[in-house]
This record gives sequence, structure tokens and C-alpha cells, in this order.
Amino acid sequence: MFYMFSSFTFAILSRGSIILYGIIWWKIFDKAGYGGAYGLLMFIPIVNFVMLLVLAFAEWPVLRDKNY
Repeated sequence: MFYMFSSFTFAILSRGSIILYGIIWWKIFDKAGYGGAYGLLMFIPIVNFVMLLVLAFAEWPVLRDKNY
């Protein structure tokens, strides 16, 4: 009984954290001026590192529109 409850709880928490992770990255890309769907690329192992470099070093569209 204990093992079944533990694995069920772990499954629910795991799925919830994955969904939360996706929502967080969606909002970050959306606020930077990129499409929010770019946040889904953060689930792909090598691409997530490349997208972090884009966020760090590229000119954000939202700042380009404000003439910073």
C-alpha cells in the first residue's frame, strides 16, 4: 500500500513540475518578445542550451520596439 501511494504521489508531482516548467519558460519567452511557444524548445536537451544563449546574447524584440 505504501509503495503504491508513494509512486502515485511521485507521478503527480513529476507531471505537475513538468507543466510548471513549461509555463515558466513560455512566460519568459513571451515577455522577451519572442513567441511563447519557443518555451517548448526548452524540453529538447541540446536546443535548450542554444535557446539560453539566444536569450542571453540576442537583442530582445520587446527592447528593440522600445528603442533601448
